[in-house]
Amino acid sequence: MCDAGTGTVAVFFTPLCNVKRRCFRISKQGHQINEEIRDKEVRLVSDTGEQLGIMSAREALERAIEQNLDLVKISPTANPPVCKLMDYGKYKFEQTKREKEARKNQHVVEIKEVRMSPSIDVNDFNVKLRNAQKFLAEGNRVKVTVRFRGREMAHTDIGKDLLLKFAEQCSEVAALDKDPKLDGRHMSIFLSPKVAKEGKKS
Repeated sequence: MCDAGTGTVAVFFTPLCNVKRRCFRISKQGHQINEEIRDKEVRLVSDTGEQLGIMSAREALERAIEQNLDLVKISPTANPPVCKLMDYGKYKFEQTKREKEARKNQHVVEIKEVRMSPSIDVNDFNVKLRNAQKFLAEGNRVKVTVRFRGREMAHTDIGKDLLLKFAEQCSEVAALDKDPKLDGRHMSIFLSPKVAKEGKKS
């Protein structure tokens, strides 16, 4: 407002929040909270899960203020939208903690590759076999590939037999996903850990 006598301008600020409640901004990440909820009516749920009935968003916010809690819209598509009284800061902290624990316990499955030639000798074959069994024991999938050079392309059946023998040697710890497949000069199979496959079925 401008004072004509002095030429000074007075600016009035409206308080952004009630002095009785916690006045800080929380990262909502998709949830509408407190004053952001502008629906005419909401269905309110207490912090213990009790149904408190349908009321105006203003009345629901007043109840949140009285209990020093936040009003959080948990089901925006419902008619009317469902809001819950909760300590939103504590909720987000616990959610972040759970997600962190889940990532820590999660095993990332990798695809390890073992390469051979159709003329591989017994010792090299056994070394490749032990490596593959180690990868499988760690819970990873294994791609076993035979590469054909020059005239070896005329005898791809040798490579196929070699791959099937390899899969048979790993049969106690792995399952053959598909039959050997020829792609250009490479023939491959995929082996998956039996534990992982059995877990998925159950």
